Amino acid sequence: MTAQPGLRERKKKRTRQVIADAARTLFGHRGFEAVTVAEVARAAEVSEATVFNYFPTKEDLFYSRLEAFEEEMLSAIRGREPGETIPRAFGRFVTAPRGVFAMRDPDEGREATKLLQMTNRIITESPALLARERQIFARYTVSLAGLIAEETGAREDDVTPAVVAGALMGVHRALIDYVRRRTLAGVEAPELARATRRQARRAIAALEEGLADYGRRPAR
Repeated sequence: MTAQPGLRERKKKRTRQVIADAARTLFGHRGFEAVTVAEVARAAEVSEATVFNYFPTKEDLFYSRLEAFEEEMLSAIRGREPGETIPRAFGRFVTAPRGVFAMRDPDEGREATKLLQMTNRIITESPALLARERQIFARYTVSLAGLIAEETGAREDDVTPAVVAGALMGVHRALIDYVRRRTLAGVEAPELARATRRQARRAIAALEEGLADYGRRPAR
């Protein structure tokens, strides 16, 4: 049986969620740069020290929902089926419906579109958030390279795991950029979800098939 979290742990989780929700509401109304941690604390009815206990930096307030992404990504690689390649497992992970892309009915689709537009507007207008995003992707790449090296038994001086991790995370970053551009251009979330999955499958297929013939110039 799975142990249930205790009262103290549940209270901490609720407090963390209240702070994160207050921050996102303020960021949505005024943008990331214009909001102070003190304002977030007042909106959440906690002290600034409490905010920093849960979120070491202001950027962490915005990216709090990405905390589980890294472990989920690594778990998808570790738990791949017999015969399944690492790129295919990664592709299965990035194309799985999650978040706003898991919303199905029309009302949810409209709400998902609004949320995507708000989130991407906040990010693109904030140099600090864009910088933190690059740091997060770099950390993911290092973690993924380490797991690939472990899973394949690569030697310590073998650069292949880092190359493969860089390529896979390149797909992820390209998909995020694609979603961001299309979202800000007004594409609705349900349509964008379908298009993004198609883009992801093509990109992963290109990696799986190798690049030996990619961009080969036709013979004259």
